[in-house]
Amino acid sequence: MVAARLLARISRQGTAFAAAAAVAPAGHRPEAAALLRASAGHFVPSCSSIKTHQMRTHGEQSAAIIRRFSSEVPVSEQMNLIKQLRERTSAPIKDVKASLVSCNWDIDDAQKDLRKRGVVLAAKKSLRTAAEGLLAIAQDEKRAVVVELNCETDFVARNDVFQYLASSLAHLALSARDPGEVVFPFGPEYLENLSVSLDHPKLSGETTVKSAVTEVAAMVGENVKFRRGFMLSTTAHGVVSSYLHTCPQPGLGRLAGLITLEAEDSNVALDALKKVGSSIAMHIVAAKPLFLSKELVSAAAVENERDILRTQAESSGKSQMAIEKMVEGRLRKYFEDVVLLEQKYVINDSTNIKTVLNDLSKEVGTKVTVGNFVRMEVGEGVERLDEAHGSESTFCAA
Repeated sequence: MVAARLLARISRQGTAFAAAAAVAPAGHRPEAAALLRASAGHFVPSCSSIKTHQMRTHGEQSAAIIRRFSSEVPVSEQMNLIKQLRERTSAPIKDVKASLVSCNWDIDDAQKDLRKRGVVLAAKKSLRTAAEGLLAIAQDEKRAVVVELNCETDFVARNDVFQYLASSLAHLALSARDPGEVVFPFGPEYLENLSVSLDHPKLSGETTVKSAVTEVAAMVGENVKFRRGFMLSTTAHGVVSSYLHTCPQPGLGRLAGLITLEAEDSNVALDALKKVGSSIAMHIVAAKPLFLSKELVSAAAVENERDILRTQAESSGKSQMAIEKMVEGRLRKYFEDVVLLEQKYVINDSTNIKTVLNDLSKEVGTKVTVGNFVRMEVGEGVERLDEAHGSESTFCAA
């Protein structure tokens, strides 16, 4: 019986030593192995038992470490968290993963961390050229607003958060106080401190325009700028019409035309004016007029053009009388190119805009005139790496 109990005790100690050796840190494994060998040959003294207990403690700690590492977020869950945070913020995958790792895969903390990082990055990128983007239009019966929101690439311009912000800025500008001017150009300072209420899955809450632009810049990883806007109003009996070209969705585009048509008789129905106004707004985008009428072309611009045309004509070697006729003929062509009322109508090039308005006046039974027009294009006037100059937007008042 005594012998049996002794053998059982030795067997239990041997098993414990083997477990300790298996999980013990590398630096302690020789001692565990020595204890194991001792247990196989004879009874272990009490001091060795104490040492065995210490080794078992080290082994349990190592096992705990192993279990702790094995209980980290699984790879499949990591990918799921990265996907969720990317959908929430639209931030680059590299930044999303970095924030999740630094926040121990807590998605809410990582989202806050991304916003903090984004503000810093947006500030660093604010000096980079932003010549891409979108124009957004908002209008009511008497006013229309077009705003330009810029970014660095057309890829970001297709981002739904960027598009939502552009539309929000246009509607905010329209709902802001009436400036009391029929033609009102404005810059970023007009809106940046106004409060805007946002309702988008990735961009919500009430904030200032300046903060919203910075937050979107942080999301997309590019320089984002609200650059400028125009507001057109009609104070008389008339309509404001608009046209957008290259539209990713209604109210957004890369080229925009606005025009106001006004009728002398305040009792005239405006349906016909709206229809013609929309087609002339499209014409403005396509034909790029600089002036409303010949009378509004400055005398200096006319003389400058006449001098250029005369120099060109003199090289033909013809008589002075023939040269003067050539100059006047080419000057008429210049007016057809840059003056809205003299331009050939893009929908029907057998007539011009002046004739289109005359026909409209006959149709509605009262004189219809153009009040003002605006043409805008994304990035015009912004110096790019591949060009030194750009054209500015055109707006003209009667």
